[in-house]
Amino acid sequence: MKSILKKLNISGKEVWPIIEGGKGIGISNGFTAGHFAKAGAIGTFSGANPQIIDENGECVELVYQTKTRREKHEELIEYSIKGGISQARIASAIDKDENGRIHMNILWEMGGALRVLEGILEGAKNGVKNLIHGVTAGAGMPYKLAEITSRFGVYYYPIVSSMRAFEMLWRRAYSKYSKFLGGVVYEDPWLAGGHNGLSNKEDPLKPIRAKERLIELRKFMNGVNLSHVPIVMAGGVWHLNDWSEYIGNPEIEPLAFQFGTRPLLTQESPILKKWGKKLLTLKEGDIMLNKFSPTGFYSSAVKNSFIKNLADRSSRQVKYSDKMNDEMNFRFVYNANLDRAIHISQDDLKKVESWVSQGFAEIMKTPDDTVIFVTPSEKQQITKDQVECMGCLSHCRFSNWKDHDDFKTGEKPDPRSYCIQKTLQSALKNDDIDNELMFSGHNAFQFGQDEYYKNGFVPTIDELVKRILTGR
Repeated sequence: MKSILKKLNISGKEVWPIIEGGKGIGISNGFTAGHFAKAGAIGTFSGANPQIIDENGECVELVYQTKTRREKHEELIEYSIKGGISQARIASAIDKDENGRIHMNILWEMGGALRVLEGILEGAKNGVKNLIHGVTAGAGMPYKLAEITSRFGVYYYPIVSSMRAFEMLWRRAYSKYSKFLGGVVYEDPWLAGGHNGLSNKEDPLKPIRAKERLIELRKFMNGVNLSHVPIVMAGGVWHLNDWSEYIGNPEIEPLAFQFGTRPLLTQESPILKKWGKKLLTLKEGDIMLNKFSPTGFYSSAVKNSFIKNLADRSSRQVKYSDKMNDEMNFRFVYNANLDRAIHISQDDLKKVESWVSQGFAEIMKTPDDTVIFVTPSEKQQITKDQVECMGCLSHCRFSNWKDHDDFKTGEKPDPRSYCIQKTLQSALKNDDIDNELMFSGHNAFQFGQDEYYKNGFVPTIDELVKRILTGR
């Protein structure tokens, strides 16, 4: 097959340097990963709460048998390990001839991430052979990734958004485990879907061109004898023809490409048909980079009612004080029956009165000495979601959960955020997609412009890989 790319040695095998991006909570699974691998590329299933698929091909739903967060957290870890093993087996069975490679993606800020990673790698074997060939990890600084994967003879792929981030990982941990460093994933923090690695020094509204950052990353890698290790370009990748000045560029190569958005619209993709139809109607600018995620990271998602409600919730926000002072000099009673009040500024009074008159009469305190104004039903739902937290993250600002020590972050729960586990699970099953979280890369609008998807055409994964390799 004629391709504008050459095969690379990735995770111990010569394959097409096309990598399926790992999308959590059942979107990238063993079925999609297996078909990418069968096409001679790299398939990636998500290790973020992967579903258990039984021997009959049926999903085994997680029904919590316990009540406390800590108990539910343990149930979730146990389920995730069994789920990851089952997904690895599905992928391996599809690519039984080992045309490609099978990877797993781990959200490093996932609750119990280290235990889940070790448990899946321990169980995902066929005799002494690993069913998982590589592990990508992002949304955090995965220092322990190298040590754990190397112990199992599995390649590792840290996801970074700058040379500086990789340098920190290399000097502190990875230099001791260079043998199994399979690649470094540079994920463009302005264009990638899901969670993004923007630093506090970077402006979310002022993107920096990837080329300069890739050259900087390669220069460092070459300086520490990693010239043979591929960089994986992720985020904003659609047509390979758009990357002609990168492909074959000695300042960047060897180079692979990760596709997270395009695999959403394939015959094998598990997303709902209604979600697929929505992707074909998106326009440029319909994806919003926001900071509502309970992880604290920026993330990219489709601007729908779910995102609009979060934005509106944060806009109904004022500073407050429990005691009157020169600035907070107006006593606002929010519960007359119990004579409960806060103090706000005189300048904010008119805004507050307007919100209350519109039905946003309940307040919820945030960790930043502010209050937001919500409806009674909204407050009830937020509180319910916080109480029902199952510990899916290592640190959750929405529920103040932490997966170690005293199991609390030490901050107030943040009602400006949301339960990510609940909404992503709902998005997988509930076709009311306007009111659920839809993570997406910023290039998703191209589904509606790309002639390949004309008249609603949906390719198989094999067809998509072949199409990508032509440059289009």
